[in-house]
Amino acid sequence: MMKKRILIEGNLHEVGYRPFLLGLAEALEIERLFADNIHIINGKQAVEVLIDADDDKVEALLNAIKERRPENARVDEVRVEDYRGHVMRTESYYRYLTAMQLAKIATYGGRMLDKQDMTLEKQDRMLEKQDRMLEKQDRMLEKQDETLKEIRGVKEEVASISSKLDKTNELLESRFERLEQEIERVKRALIKAGIDIP
Repeated sequence: MMKKRILIEGNLHEVGYRPFLLGLAEALEIERLFADNIHIINGKQAVEVLIDADDDKVEALLNAIKERRPENARVDEVRVEDYRGHVMRTESYYRYLTAMQLAKIATYGGRMLDKQDMTLEKQDRMLEKQDRMLEKQDRMLEKQDETLKEIRGVKEEVASISSKLDKTNELLESRFERLEQEIERVKRALIKAGIDIP
């Protein structure tokens, strides 16, 4: 049995590198593994890996780290040193990593909701402006109706204005439907992600 600390430097954060390492450990049947994102000198990205396994499994993991990586990851350097501390079981690490990923999803979900709230506020302001425009339009139509009552061809003018209002109402209904669909889609995504929606 061999205990090692592996320090991997490069572009490794937010690219799925730790789940990738967990997958390698599962494939190699490594029973004890822990990996965490760290920052080293000058804020450089790194992942620290602790492993407790048979010599051949440690070597196989090292080879896989040097040869494979997630699509957007970049490995600049791999350093290996002996390690004397405790290394958690891989199945416990799986639970730990899952909890960390769920916390990250919850944080991002909260940010998405904040952005959605801002978008809804903007839409509300736009709808208020539209309401004011419609009020102005209503006042204009009243004046127009008064004038049209005195002019021949009142029916044609009223039909034209009515058509415009129908189109405006259809546009507004369409926008409201799309907004409701988007809200439902976000709710489903949050529920699917395990985020409780009050």
